[in-house]
Amino acid sequence: MGEDPRRYVVVGGGLAGLAAAVWLAEAGKQVTLLERRGRLGGRTQAMRAEAVQDVPDNGQHVIASGYDHLFRYLETVGTRQFVAFPKRATLRWPDGRKAVMATSGPTAIKALFGAHPSASVLDRLRAARATVRLGRQCLRQPADLADITTEEWFQRVGMPATAREALWDWLALGIAAEPVQRESAKAFADVMATGLRLGIKHRIPVSIGYPTVDLDTLYIDGALALFERRGVDVRYRAVARRIHIADNRVTGVSLADGTVVDADAVVCAVPNSAVGGLLDDLPEHAEIYAAADKLGYTPIVSTNLYLDRALGTEAEFEALIGGTGVIDEVFDRQRMHGRDTDRAWLYCLTTSGAYEQIHKSNEEIVAEQMALLRRYYPAAADANIVTAQVVKMPKATFSQVLGTHGLRPPQRTSVPGLVLAGDWTATDWSATMESAVQSAARAVDLLLELPSRA
Repeated sequence: MGEDPRRYVVVGGGLAGLAAAVWLAEAGKQVTLLERRGRLGGRTQAMRAEAVQDVPDNGQHVIASGYDHLFRYLETVGTRQFVAFPKRATLRWPDGRKAVMATSGPTAIKALFGAHPSASVLDRLRAARATVRLGRQCLRQPADLADITTEEWFQRVGMPATAREALWDWLALGIAAEPVQRESAKAFADVMATGLRLGIKHRIPVSIGYPTVDLDTLYIDGALALFERRGVDVRYRAVARRIHIADNRVTGVSLADGTVVDADAVVCAVPNSAVGGLLDDLPEHAEIYAAADKLGYTPIVSTNLYLDRALGTEAEFEALIGGTGVIDEVFDRQRMHGRDTDRAWLYCLTTSGAYEQIHKSNEEIVAEQMALLRRYYPAAADANIVTAQVVKMPKATFSQVLGTHGLRPPQRTSVPGLVLAGDWTATDWSATMESAVQSAARAVDLLLELPSRA
């Protein structure tokens, strides 16, 4: 069998596009990667904080032990060693109460049955019973889960308020970036079912970890090194406008500057917010565009606060319960990255489902987040801000509210040489890095299955 003469083009240099290009190149294919901006990474990248000469991220990532495809990607680019799994996380309440929750190993299961410091014995028994019901219904789902919210599902199984406050509302928000009052129970159940199956497969409960390096080091630098070794043509500021198809075959990708990149196979790995126009030559483009539009967007706001003193955190990441109407998380980058504190202490706050916060000014958000810290950490009372960064992502992920079940398109299209990738396409996960990378794996597999061409 001779060398594959096909020209493979990946449109989009986010995590899905990176993974697709990496695995196509690893398979010995001729790959061109088109990225509309001046750098790779998409919504996943490191930043610069010049005032303190530091490299924070545009949003803090957490990584589940069940992210098999993501770990495959990290192994391929040589950065798997930069993910750590802590043994515990801390939950804090404004009145000073706190609870320590195991995040790895068999003891993590205990948290499912009630981690609230004020939970009574009866609450814990009810939480255990409700959790068992929830697990059973994840694996054998009621027919109407797509028609109810996660909150309604919690009420149906009898999940106590203490268990919801300490864990379940927080977990649901983390999984789909939507408050339980909006989130589709079906979306939450599907991810929980995947986690349960992976836990059985690996014989350990799914654990939550984090990167010990910045996101460029974790996701991008190793990919760039592989691209150089494999001869991948990375084109920056290459704004794709249309993927051309003739006689049911891909022929090329036209760019905004009028040029056309010849192609025999294309991975369209752009977010649902950017797919419009690219697929006009695809017979089913109207259905894909409609799904992309109906999936909508969920906003996330991340704040990097550099303070002149330590807050007194007890774990790498802590959840602040009952703060601003949504559940906030505080990440201690000193504990996570081992960074020095000569210039400042860095604390990263992430607000998912930030529908109100996204419209506020950066100054308002910083003031709000500092006020939040002062409610939970006595040491924050006299803390001063050395510098701060606010990252607003109004279209951080696709939305998984009621009415979105079944909208995510498959990676396969009616044209064999054109495949889709991205976290918004159909996978076993919600809007996560794993979903993006799993979609890339499926897309690449479809292209590698194409019959050989002389």
